[in-house]
Amino acid sequence: MVAAIKDLAGVLPALISPLQADGTVDEAGVERLVEHVIGGGVTGLLALGSTGETASLDETARRTLLSRVVAAAAGRVPVLCGVAQSHLAAARVEVEAAARLGATAALVAPPFYYLMDQATVLAFYRELAKGSPLPILLYNIPQLTKVVAEPATVAALAAEGTIAGVKDSSRDFEYFEGVCIATRGMPHFRLFTGSDSMLLPSLVMGASGTICGTANVAPQWVVRIFEAFTRGDLAEARASQDDVHQLVLALRAGIFPAAYKAACHLLGLCESWCARPVLPLDDQSEAALRARLKAWGLLAPTAPKPARN
Repeated sequence: MVAAIKDLAGVLPALISPLQADGTVDEAGVERLVEHVIGGGVTGLLALGSTGETASLDETARRTLLSRVVAAAAGRVPVLCGVAQSHLAAARVEVEAAARLGATAALVAPPFYYLMDQATVLAFYRELAKGSPLPILLYNIPQLTKVVAEPATVAALAAEGTIAGVKDSSRDFEYFEGVCIATRGMPHFRLFTGSDSMLLPSLVMGASGTICGTANVAPQWVVRIFEAFTRGDLAEARASQDDVHQLVLALRAGIFPAAYKAACHLLGLCESWCARPVLPLDDQSEAALRARLKAWGLLAPTAPKPARN
């Protein structure tokens, strides 16, 4: 599994978690979603990330969701599992469960609720990595955790082999640059941006790729940025980044991640229910989103849309 991660690059969708009206996992929707994104050229999958509402799903839903993603992927691409828990013991349980269910690696946010200094961040990841059945990637998302893993902290954990990579969703490009610089001499350390609107500049600075939400909706658009950059076509990469930027803005409607779910509903992949208590996008906002997706050619003229029950 370490080998599967050390050269991982490209576009990994941070998958939404398709749900039914009663909050249970829409297993058929999961399968359609996985086929959609793999068909769009992605190189891996993240289940149970922030876009996947991991902190709002109960244990049964988390286990069902991950098992269905792994089954649907069927070994075609690696599957990462997101972990967001408030203490070490719970995070360890989630990593062990992810390993049993077939995940390739775990993307782990630091414990939230209490503030943490850098010594505590180091201690958390070191303790979690001891005996871990999976490689650990650090998830930096301070707007949700109130914790920043400073570039020097990330570099220290990377150098000692405690973490195999990082996903940064801070939207702080100066921070991301700092992590890239601090880990420059570690070629197998994986650097992913979670800010799809900043993929191209992140690649310029040395990113391995992106783990992002827009790849649920238009995976081929995000893949085009990565592929154009890797072949040296900066004009095409820039034009594709412009397209993704517009999609990112459109998907900010409502309470996160309601617009992502509405878009996948409009694509005929699943229903648009969010984990409670978040409500689906309202009809007016969904209509506006539909118009934009249609104008961009992302909606088939007769795309089947599962009805809300």
